[in-house]
Amino acid sequence: MRPMGRPLTAAIALVLAVSGCTLVGEGPKVEPGEDSGATATAPGTPPPGSEALASFYEQKLQWSRCAGGQCADLTVPLDYSKPDGETIKVKVLRVPATRKNSRIGSLVVNPGGPGGSGVEYAQAADFIVGKPVRQRYDVVGFDPRGVGRSAPINCVDDRELDQFLGMDPTPDSDAEVQSFAQSARDFAEECEANAGPLLGHVSTVDAAKDMDILRAALGDAKLNFLGKSYGTYLGATYADLFPQLVGQFVLDGVVAPDLTSAEVNKGQAEGFELATRAWAKDCVEEGDCPLGNSVDEVMEGMRAFLKDLDASPIPSGDPHAPQLTEGWGSLGIAAAMYDQGAWSILTDALRAAIDDNNGRGLMELANTYADRTGDGRYTGNIMEVIYAVNCLDKPDSADLGVYEKQATDFAVGAPTWGPFLAWSSMPCGFWPIKTDNKPEPVAAKGSGPIVVVGTTRDPATPYQWSVRLDQQLANGVLISYDGDGHTAYTRSNQCVDDAIDAYYVKRTVPQDGLKC
Repeated sequence: MRPMGRPLTAAIALVLAVSGCTLVGEGPKVEPGEDSGATATAPGTPPPGSEALASFYEQKLQWSRCAGGQCADLTVPLDYSKPDGETIKVKVLRVPATRKNSRIGSLVVNPGGPGGSGVEYAQAADFIVGKPVRQRYDVVGFDPRGVGRSAPINCVDDRELDQFLGMDPTPDSDAEVQSFAQSARDFAEECEANAGPLLGHVSTVDAAKDMDILRAALGDAKLNFLGKSYGTYLGATYADLFPQLVGQFVLDGVVAPDLTSAEVNKGQAEGFELATRAWAKDCVEEGDCPLGNSVDEVMEGMRAFLKDLDASPIPSGDPHAPQLTEGWGSLGIAAAMYDQGAWSILTDALRAAIDDNNGRGLMELANTYADRTGDGRYTGNIMEVIYAVNCLDKPDSADLGVYEKQATDFAVGAPTWGPFLAWSSMPCGFWPIKTDNKPEPVAAKGSGPIVVVGTTRDPATPYQWSVRLDQQLANGVLISYDGDGHTAYTRSNQCVDDAIDAYYVKRTVPQDGLKC
């Protein structure tokens, strides 16, 4: 049970695992006293009205070698309304530009989530930006507050998280609804008991404010940014808070900040439905598809397969989650929708499950989705942070009838994924931290051009959301990619890559409405 917000780090890991490549080695050496390319040494200045944050803006990062780059800790206030109160450390990783003599500045990157590790994303610098950008920019990632190495939020232990993710995600009886609601309530209560005071301060606005302090600490007059998936929400929020500080900004695979929780769930249900139909077409065309001989047959077969898992789970081969349930099976299928390179893996996994009663392949896909190893260890905390952030940004209802109605309504346009997504945000209905936050449109009036990229068959961030944000932004520029998978830049299309590389390196703004 969880909203669909898988970060791009997981997709990269899946692709590299198939190719046999590795991401990181030891980072470049930092000589004593060397800042390795900072563009400015003058102390940062807080934005107007934030003078109480001056000490945070004036800090200088102390870089040291670490796996894949150079690491430092950024100090930020726990609670921005109490700048003299408790502080936390945000972990930052920098991969220096390969051509220091022609370095432009820093490019801060975020892979999505919420809960994805920007540190791990930046470690993959050679894969996430084009070669011209890699040459001219330091690629900088940070784990947002509450994530990974930055005061991580932990709600439950690994075995409890296994149970949470493996439970029935589509309750279809009164007893199952009550059981589902109790699990959602228990999860929220465990977060309150174990996460500490940071739980109330991990909203997207908090992370965006951290990002401006990072900009100043990096010595950059403006923030250059690449955000994918939820990273677009973070970037758009930053742009609306600090429009005059927006540099070269790319938002790829958009989550528009004004979307309600219900709109997110419905849009993702329809997006995953569309993506699954695209996989089904490929499965049929490749021949010997295990679920049917036409797209409609395959989709019906997929729903029947998940229903069978609900009634009778099959062996998963996992020592701690030995049964492939509907919950785990759904996550495994969803994982393959993020990158068409994984479609053949999904087809083989489904064939093994159907023909041999062997759920190992689907469980392995589900593990990539959940940042979970084959021995049952979670390498990140995205499966918990995603609720901590979303529930502050988009509070939800505790009325079970709301979710039951949405499950029925969403199934009209997304019979495979509608009920799954409709129920996914229920923990936010019981969330212990109550806020007055509500989705709002962003305009970022006064910013420079912000490039928005949408992929027509993106499962997790439907193309219409990119159009929606572009129309809201005072200075938006839309690139449309007719393709499959989650996000576009550096994934599969030279047209998109060339336009964005030129925007970062040459400051050439793409043609608004460019179609690739």
